[in-house]
Amino acid sequence: MIPSVSLKPLHWHPYIAPVSVDDATPAQRDAMKITPSNKKVSEYVRTLVHDPESYTARTGLFNAIMYVEGGLDRADRELGALGASIVNGCRYCAVVHARRHVQLADNDAVVSAIYFDRADALGERDAAIYRFARRLSVTPAEATAEDIAPLRAAGMDDREIIDLIHAIAIFGWANRLMHVLGHADLNK
Repeated sequence: MIPSVSLKPLHWHPYIAPVSVDDATPAQRDAMKITPSNKKVSEYVRTLVHDPESYTARTGLFNAIMYVEGGLDRADRELGALGASIVNGCRYCAVVHARRHVQLADNDAVVSAIYFDRADALGERDAAIYRFARRLSVTPAEATAEDIAPLRAAGMDDREIIDLIHAIAIFGWANRLMHVLGHADLNK
C-alpha cells in the first residue's frame, strides 16, 4: 500500500540543479522538445537533459512504451506503471500513474481498491495486471510462465503481455532514476 492515500499531485525536488531553459545548449533545447507527455518541461526533464543524448534515447523509448497506439490499453499500461511504482516506493510516479489511470478509465474504483489495500476487490483483468506488476517489480529474475498464466486467463494476448512487461520494466528503471536524482513531497 502507498504511504498516503492522497492523489494530490506531488512536487519533485531535484538534488542536481536542473538546466535552465534560457541557458540550455542547442542540443539540450532540441532534446527538451521530446517531452514524455503533453506537460511543460518539468524540473525532472531539465535535470535529465544535462545529458541530451541519453535523455532523447530515454524519452523515445518511454514514449514508445507508454503512449503508442495499439496493443495494451493505455489504462492497463498505467496500472502496470502504478503497481511497479508502489513496489519501488516511488510515491511521485504512483500518484501520477494512479491519476492517469483514473482519467483514462473514467473511473476511480481500481485505484481506490489499490490505495485502500483492497486488491481483492479488483476485477479479474485488473487483479492479474496489478499482481503481475508487483511480482515482476519485486523479483523479475524469478518470473515464470506461471506468472503470465493469469494474464492469459484474463484474456490478454502476447502483444498485450509484452506491452505490459515493457511498462513495468521501464518503471523499474524510471523509479530508481527519479529516487537517485531527487525526492517528492506535497510542498512546492
